[in-house]
Amino acid sequence: MNAPSHLALVPFISVENMMRFVLHMGVEQVLVELAAEIEADFRRWELFDKTPRVASHSSVGVIELMPTSDGAYYGFKYVNGHPKNMQAGLQTVTAFGVLADVATGYPLLLSEMTILTALRTAATSAMAARHLAPKGARTMAMIGNGAQSEFQALAFKAICGIEHVRLYDIDPAATRKCAGNLARTGLKVTSCTTAEAAIEARMADLNRAGRDAILTSRKFAARQVDTVLTQISTAHGRLVAGAIGARPHFKDIAGLARTGGVVAGGGAGGGIARGNRPFGVGVRHAGQQGQSCEAGRGGCPARGDAAA
Repeated sequence: MNAPSHLALVPFISVENMMRFVLHMGVEQVLVELAAEIEADFRRWELFDKTPRVASHSSVGVIELMPTSDGAYYGFKYVNGHPKNMQAGLQTVTAFGVLADVATGYPLLLSEMTILTALRTAATSAMAARHLAPKGARTMAMIGNGAQSEFQALAFKAICGIEHVRLYDIDPAATRKCAGNLARTGLKVTSCTTAEAAIEARMADLNRAGRDAILTSRKFAARQVDTVLTQISTAHGRLVAGAIGARPHFKDIAGLARTGGVVAGGGAGGGIARGNRPFGVGVRHAGQQGQSCEAGRGGCPARGDAAA
């Protein structure tokens, strides 16, 4: 029996092998190198198809396909978001992706993307903050302390030089877990009992996959917060338009943020700048811009486990 052609075999990266790779390289090194690759792609933004994600909504969650191509390669990610899965001991997010050759249509790679989504989300956030955040910022508020927040904290430490994170979640157990998992990372960690107390920082990362993740202008009015980065996605939470209406901001694909559930109560136009910039909706104080990207769940990089 003849061996199959190499064209008949599609390389596959499993969760186990992805974890092995990340732990071998070190999560912070992976985040730094991943951020560099993401930035290089943003610099050739015009080459990519800007196809909005294809979403299938249900009463319990959402399943999405995220396709794109740069003309040479085509790829897509399948990802879900089911917050109620946690009650059954299941992951709230699972994902996989495919990379294909445009010239032949042949698939080149099939990969898990649950862990990779957590890494990409964190690396993209920190890459954007490196350009948009005030120079010298060393303290960041982390509002929403689910599994993704740990990746966020490590990315901001490795890429932006953050030294101190101030944690808050409506679930105190989530804050305790996050603080414990970050205890051995070299970060100073402060657990807070209110969002207002957490926002004693120059950056705030909103990372809550819950319907209570609503921020209004009142919470920022008395705080000198320079940058707000949102990790809030469809049906997971809202950033009330009043919190950003008085601040310059921009987005990448018109309409995506409002239909994605990030900005609420903005009415027609909603205070959202129309444009085609390679970051997302966000806010910054004192006449600057911010960034937004999708939410994600993953494992604990500090503990070395898989997605939870």
